[in-house]
Amino acid sequence: MRGSEYQATTVFEIAPRGQFCPDVRVMRPDRADPGRHARAAASCAQRCSRKLQCLVRAVRRGGRRRRTGRRNLAANGSTQVREGPRALTQEGLAAEDGRALKVHFIGIAGTGMGALAGLMREAGHDVRGSDAAIYPPMSTQLEEAGIDVFEGFDPANLAWGPDRVVVGNVCSADHPEVVAAKERGIALESFPSMLASALLEGRDPYVVVGTHGKTTTASALAWCLVVAGADPSYLIGGVPQNLGRGYHLGSGDTFVVEGDEYDTAFFDKRSKFLHYRPKRAILTSVEFDHADIFADLDEVRRTFRAFAALIPADGDLLVCGDDPEALGCAAACEGRIHTYGVVPDEASVGERDYAAVVRSRPGARRTVFDVYERGTPLGTFSTQLVGQHNVANLLAVIGLCRLHGCDPEVVARGIQTFRGVRRRQELLGVAQGVRVIDDFAHHPTAVAMTVSALRRRYPEHALHVCFEPRSASSRRRVFQQAYASAFDAASSVRIGPLYRPEKVPANERLDPVELARAIGARGVPARAFERTDVLLEDVISAVAPGDTVLVLSSGSFDDLGTRILQRLGDPVVFAQTRDRPQVDALLAGYGLPAVVWEPTVDTLVIRGGEDVVACVSLDVRGDAAFLFGLAVTPERRGEGLGWVLGDCIMRHARTQGVRRIYLVTATASNFFATKLGFTEVPREVVDPRVVGSPNFEATAALEGAVCMVFELPTEGAILPPRT
Repeated sequence: MRGSEYQATTVFEIAPRGQFCPDVRVMRPDRADPGRHARAAASCAQRCSRKLQCLVRAVRRGGRRRRTGRRNLAANGSTQVREGPRALTQEGLAAEDGRALKVHFIGIAGTGMGALAGLMREAGHDVRGSDAAIYPPMSTQLEEAGIDVFEGFDPANLAWGPDRVVVGNVCSADHPEVVAAKERGIALESFPSMLASALLEGRDPYVVVGTHGKTTTASALAWCLVVAGADPSYLIGGVPQNLGRGYHLGSGDTFVVEGDEYDTAFFDKRSKFLHYRPKRAILTSVEFDHADIFADLDEVRRTFRAFAALIPADGDLLVCGDDPEALGCAAACEGRIHTYGVVPDEASVGERDYAAVVRSRPGARRTVFDVYERGTPLGTFSTQLVGQHNVANLLAVIGLCRLHGCDPEVVARGIQTFRGVRRRQELLGVAQGVRVIDDFAHHPTAVAMTVSALRRRYPEHALHVCFEPRSASSRRRVFQQAYASAFDAASSVRIGPLYRPEKVPANERLDPVELARAIGARGVPARAFERTDVLLEDVISAVAPGDTVLVLSSGSFDDLGTRILQRLGDPVVFAQTRDRPQVDALLAGYGLPAVVWEPTVDTLVIRGGEDVVACVSLDVRGDAAFLFGLAVTPERRGEGLGWVLGDCIMRHARTQGVRRIYLVTATASNFFATKLGFTEVPREVVDPRVVGSPNFEATAALEGAVCMVFELPTEGAILPPRT
């Protein structure tokens, strides 16, 4: 190890010398406070030489540090012990006077940085941060966590006196807040070093890595462990739909981490995931990416091999058996290696430790697949996610859950109820019969998989793709040819303006016009746009009811998806937290009970400007659900909004795997019977899971209430097993 020339002596950068470097070199004390920094440096050097070296050796042997009781550091400096088998310790987490740390995050609106900030806040620390721009979903997540965010970067943002400044990998040494921190003697930390030192020690990290699919796979893994009752901690660079946010400090042994291969910080150019001490891991894929930090595929291979080598002899690595590069990197693992993959039929299941055979036909609202564990049938699984790549991601989750000790039935329930991640094939809404889907895909391979998957899900109508070259790699010519074929499954492609082109040398930039010509030469109409507003109008002029618009960007794309919905008019969208008071007020106007906002409840709304003008809710209980709270403002009645919402919520129920929908009404039984096909049933036959819903209980108490049910038809989209 060596001290970083960019930071105070109390923080160290891990630098590889061979595979691990046990040397510790401490810089000279800070002249502004020589006594304090000398003591801190000596203490840190002693801690690193005794503790970190031991930890490195223990990881190689599969050893484990001593467990301690978790301490929650209160803002007033008191230390409260929280029970739990895996615990945070005060060492390294508290300021010198014993109070909670004050931590400032530069670039806090990044999904990973925002999640770590929330986790540190949950651990009891005083957390704030800054960023140049902030937008949903991270803006919502930070607001709900009560974390103050400074817009823009300024030395004055450090005036509140943080003890540590966490530096994102987008920061350079001359960043104004980095310079200010050094001038004030504030210790700099990288994102992964803060996570490792503050939260991972004493736990079993389950780390998900790979060029593609990390966020979805890590989210599904965390959710399945939650369903299994494990109460894992997790830190994910996205917002899982089931969990509501990308971080949680659990009481269980396990810590699920999405491991990023991007570099750590300007003072540590190694991949972030090399800090994470994996006990078990998933390796989804290895491909050239991040052209701004990796020179070629060989450099990518080296960092993934180094990660695999961190897994101890008693650890486990699940690797995609369909990816030769991933298999090659996995060979560096000293632990047990398990392969997984999607195979064409039952005759091929022996080729992988965990194999899946997809049985769904194109157009099915859910993907159904059979799973085999070392050749033995494990069961039939169902998911709302689309695409063979997502089946492979979920198969890895199933395998790791089995290694964790979960029963197949429990894992199947987790997979069945997993609802994906914000900005990963996320349905933003439906307007005038046009669905708008948002996805983070920006690498050519990810783009091709996403476009092909959605074409399979919606084969009968047009698929209009809007692509923003925004990420560091997608703005470069290195992928110019690969992008040309990535859109083959689309009906049309619109390429937005290159994001901040001045950040890429002119001779290395992607040429959107040239790309549009190359896509068009393959038979897919394509056009490049210099302005997003012109692109928006072109999409609006082209779409028709039944079509799908897919928005692809690693950033906001000028909020294109939401603007398309608004431009089409009266979009049906999922309610946000800010909509809840208006929804309850609308229901109260008709004498209906307020919504009990449980995690199982989805609410769809139609907004007129900033006001909710119509709403409906669905409480999903396994394969049964309760439909309630359908209401339209008096001013908009007679326009068919109730029917539109009813149709959308029924389609949503099918996507969630619901087979039977119940409702209770005192005044609208004729509407539900004639418009949506419900029939009256005695309350005694209502599914007990639905009866147990507080929303059912409140609605059933209405005077004159009757129960109704709708049996969702089987899609007939399941392929029989091959014989």
